Amino acid sequence: MPTSPACPQCTLENTYVDGGQYVCADCGYEWPMAGDTSAESGVVVRDSNGNALAEGDTVVVIKDLKVKGSSIPLKQGTVIKNIRLVEDDAEHIEGNSDKIKGLVLKTCFLRKA
Repeated sequence: MPTSPACPQCTLENTYVDGGQYVCADCGYEWPMAGDTSAESGVVVRDSNGNALAEGDTVVVIKDLKVKGSSIPLKQGTVIKNIRLVEDDAEHIEGNSDKIKGLVLKTCFLRKA
């Protein structure tokens, strides 16, 4: 029996196959079995230096940023690990820092680590 991959959103391994998609039983996230949707849509996400970004990359903040809804700013040099690409949007990524979870950041303020 083939094993299902870990969930790309919550990284837990409690996943199963439902039709043509994988489903995470813990967080409810669904993704296609065919592979990476960003490669299929043709959207290339690039950092401030022009380097291509992919799911799971690590990026570094290049400028101090104010975060809406938080009193803690993102300082220059903050590392964002295991990023997620926003579907059909080449200007934004999703990720978590050590202190702030659920960030959506513009790629013009990031560089690939």
